Amino acid sequence: MLRITRDIVIDENDLDITFVRASGPGGQNVNKLSTAAQLRFDTNRLGLPDDMRARLHDLAGQRMTKDGVLVLHAQRFRTQERNRADAIERLLGLLRDAAVRPKPRRPTRPTLGSKKRRLEGKKRRSDIKSGRSSRYDD
Repeated sequence: MLRITRDIVIDENDLDITFVRASGPGGQNVNKLSTAAQLRFDTNRLGLPDDMRARLHDLAGQRMTKDGVLVLHAQRFRTQERNRADAIERLLGLLRDAAVRPKPRRPTRPTLGSKKRRLEGKKRRSDIKSGRSSRYDD
């Protein structure tokens, strides 16, 4: 059992992990062995809240299919075990990030002091620039 939050738990049997050939450098090892892990997880099985499902969809991007299946491809390491663990960690990280509700932004107003400092800076800059021009046309 993999714990996402206090309320959400994933059964490891719900994860569909297959091993495929990795791309990139690695010599003959790449051609002979299937070390890259491809993890497929159906997010509909979890029964996520709607807001978390929307955040997960935004975070996952193209890694999530239209059916709600999350597909992660892990090939950083040379062994199946490490790539499998990497894919599971990435899945858990993605789900934990989606579980965090963003703090709502409360609009604030600039203080009187900040307005004065801003206008003083603009005035100072204006004086510098106006001093560059020739005041008298001869």
